Amino acid sequence: MLKHIIVIILASFFVITSMPYAQEGLQFLLSAHDWISDTLREVFSGEQAGSLARELLALLAIPVAIGLIPAILFWLAKRRWFPWFMECVWFVWLIQTAALVILYKLPPTASTG
Repeated sequence: MLKHIIVIILASFFVITSMPYAQEGLQFLLSAHDWISDTLREVFSGEQAGSLARELLALLAIPVAIGLIPAILFWLAKRRWFPWFMECVWFVWLIQTAALVILYKLPPTASTG
């Protein structure tokens, strides 16, 4: 119990002191997502199915690409597959998705009245 309290205090201190860097990292992550989404806009139609496919690929591309970086480095060093590849992908996906949900704006709708 004491170890958990110490770890959470140290983690909280780390988060507070690294907040500007974390904001820059999140901004870069969201900019990369927007760039991929805009690039895929040229490939997919503007209809609902095309938009859904474009957003799905844009949401998955960055976590997989970031997860491949340590996987490739691990493979070059050990000549075997990186055992925590999917955990890295999930971690980046959760951070990216949380940032996208926080910044999401509802599209304007026609009023019915």
